[in-house]
Amino acid sequence: MLPDDLLRHYRDLQSYVGWTDEDEQRIRIAGSLVAPSFGLLIKDFYDEVVRHPAAEAVIREGAPQIERLKLTLATWLHELFNCEYDVHYVVRRWRVGLRHVEIGLDQTYANAAMSRLRFGLAKVLGSTWLGESTELLATQQALNKLIDLDLSIIELAYQTEFHRRQQQTDRLAAIGQVAGGVAHEVRNPLNVIKTSVYFLLNAKNATQEKVVTHLHRIERQVELADQVVTALNDFARLPVPEMLPLELEPLLQEVLELNPVGDRIDVMMKMAADVRPILGDWQQLRIVFGNLIRNARDAMPQGGSLTLTTRQFNDHVEVDVRDTGAGICSEDLGKVMEPLFSTKTRGIGLGLSITRAIVEKHGGQLSVVSQVGEGTTFTVRLQTRSDDRRAPGS
Repeated sequence: MLPDDLLRHYRDLQSYVGWTDEDEQRIRIAGSLVAPSFGLLIKDFYDEVVRHPAAEAVIREGAPQIERLKLTLATWLHELFNCEYDVHYVVRRWRVGLRHVEIGLDQTYANAAMSRLRFGLAKVLGSTWLGESTELLATQQALNKLIDLDLSIIELAYQTEFHRRQQQTDRLAAIGQVAGGVAHEVRNPLNVIKTSVYFLLNAKNATQEKVVTHLHRIERQVELADQVVTALNDFARLPVPEMLPLELEPLLQEVLELNPVGDRIDVMMKMAADVRPILGDWQQLRIVFGNLIRNARDAMPQGGSLTLTTRQFNDHVEVDVRDTGAGICSEDLGKVMEPLFSTKTRGIGLGLSITRAIVEKHGGQLSVVSQVGEGTTFTVRLQTRSDDRRAPGS
């Protein structure tokens, strides 16, 4: 996170716990009372660490590392009671959390260690306090707020690093999945090419017709491999959509013209009269509805009905693309939008992945319902525009 973002978050947390100027004054007074005991608190802190194998495991350099950590903890305690809770303070707390993640300290032990330190400070404060008991209670409450604020920033660092590592893991898993799919999709045409090349190199007295046939086979398989690479490249380099107001009906009409479904399929458009212009990228949404219409067409090789339906809601429009094809079995329904998954014998399984990616980049959603033997409906949810600019195609 950026320093300014961290500070804003810290200020918001201060407001949430009810941090006041009076709390800050109490912390200054408490600091003067507990500072002489910092050495004992720090010794107790690390003596307890070495008694727990899971916590001690992060101390890989032994005594020299513990001595450095003691100095770090001393600085942390002095800053805690210094009351300069500015951006530099918050960033240093954040880095403490990141350092815990780096050395592999489980967050539960970080929380437990903070609890032990909290108890030690409260004990020292109680034993050195000379004022009213009600003010001691208020001071202890202020100290609890302050330690909880520190703990929140440390936990935020844990969460941020966890999400970063999870995303990295997900990306590596996706790369593995894509790599496996690419290997499968490219290996098939390569095997065909290999057999044709073998024939051309080794056939005795091959006729001109046979030679031409195998050359055409090689050409088709090269084109197929090129389609796989192109589709993957388009998927990886999908640009940010240019969000402009546009009318849905002319967009859908254009997509139908560019993707004819044939004479065996009846096409119906049920456009709600109150549908407002949406916000979107004309070219990218043309890909979305083109993919859905071609899928519907391919699901009905013997003919059927294709129905496009629109509905207006408060701030969004839904478009149904429904076919009366064979439907999708329940085992495959949850996977049809995953990269490189396809129910088609010659599909590479990126069409619906690209479609969903585009819709989500538009701030929308893509969902599907299907019944085997009855057909499939894909629903695209898109935002409506909030101004009166003229839409393309209107």
